[in-house]
Amino acid sequence: MEEFYRIRRLPPYVFEEVNRAKAKARNAGADIIDLGMGNPDLPAPQHVIDKVKETLGKPRTDRYSASRGIAGLRRAQAAYYERRFGVKLNPDTQVIATLGSKEGFANMAQAITAPGDVILVPDPSYPIHAFGFLMAGGVIRSVPSEPTPDFFTHVERAIKHSIPKPIAIVVCYPSNPTAFVADLDFYKDLVAFAKKHEIFILSDLAYSEVYFDGVPPPSVLQVPGANDVTVEFTSMSKTFSMAGWRMGFAVGNERLIAALGRVKSYLDYGAFTPVQVAAAAALNGPDDCVREMRDIYTKRRDVMVESFARAGWDVPRPTASMFAWSPIPEPFREMGSVEFAKLLVEKAEVAVSPGTGFGERGEGFVRIALVENEQRIRQAARNIKRFLETAPQQLHNVVPLATRR
Repeated sequence: MEEFYRIRRLPPYVFEEVNRAKAKARNAGADIIDLGMGNPDLPAPQHVIDKVKETLGKPRTDRYSASRGIAGLRRAQAAYYERRFGVKLNPDTQVIATLGSKEGFANMAQAITAPGDVILVPDPSYPIHAFGFLMAGGVIRSVPSEPTPDFFTHVERAIKHSIPKPIAIVVCYPSNPTAFVADLDFYKDLVAFAKKHEIFILSDLAYSEVYFDGVPPPSVLQVPGANDVTVEFTSMSKTFSMAGWRMGFAVGNERLIAALGRVKSYLDYGAFTPVQVAAAAALNGPDDCVREMRDIYTKRRDVMVESFARAGWDVPRPTASMFAWSPIPEPFREMGSVEFAKLLVEKAEVAVSPGTGFGERGEGFVRIALVENEQRIRQAARNIKRFLETAPQQLHNVVPLATRR
């Protein structure tokens, strides 16, 4: 039978091959150290857990909630932006609660995309940045993801050669998967570019609080006039280790926020009210839990970079996000990221994410998530060291990427 239209527009899920390799190894008794999915292993803060318990089971909070988010939660998010970035937002017109930033992106795509509309999306990038628009009938034009002056040369060319003219550009800093970080000067140029070409900016700031070395990433909304063209998405998932709670936000341009709110009003009743109340408690509460999270990831990053280097794999040191974006070790580069990731599961009992799952320009790289404790990361390095020492043997039966059909 012919596949449905939107399903046809989605490519095969490349991570599934690695997932199958993990399942096979675990079924055989292997202890897989999973550095693949960015799924936080830290507990949510105790005061947040206490708040959800306190709110559960009451008639008012067991009812349908509000698709835009309860008023107290939207006020808490606005207060966070003013406190953290110096950005003032109207919680009634410029803030909307989403079921995580992923749902926010997908429904924003539904809200603003007409069939055939062109969107500029970084490559490599988090899959929903492209596929949300593909499912909405849009057309993706890839641009580089690194925030350098060359970025604007490429996006100017993309604008010039796109028919029809793009409606929006997606950015994500700190980046998933590359861990690139943009500075405020880059955002000033980006806002000027968007206004010049009359396109919107959709910014993913899910990793705003996962930064290292004491340098907090900025928000594009800090640029004067950015609100005219920008919506920014954030998430509770990484900042407060609340990934399964599915709570995020979209903030910024009133027209775009209203469009997203209109779509959501037809699709959902918002997150469970106790979750929203607890999310407000997280945003309004003490930030020592956030500093502790940051310290833990910093230590894991340092252990990973240093122990992997001793094992023979030089991994670039990320300055933010919970990921390292690393070239595949030289002897294995020709096999491609999917085959390398599967081989790493089979021979080293370590799982990583293949770079090609984040776009064509991700080939030759893997994403390594800091979601295991320091002891497990050191164990992963020992496993990898043994694996690399037997590299010629591992490569014997592998077909290089360039010769595969």
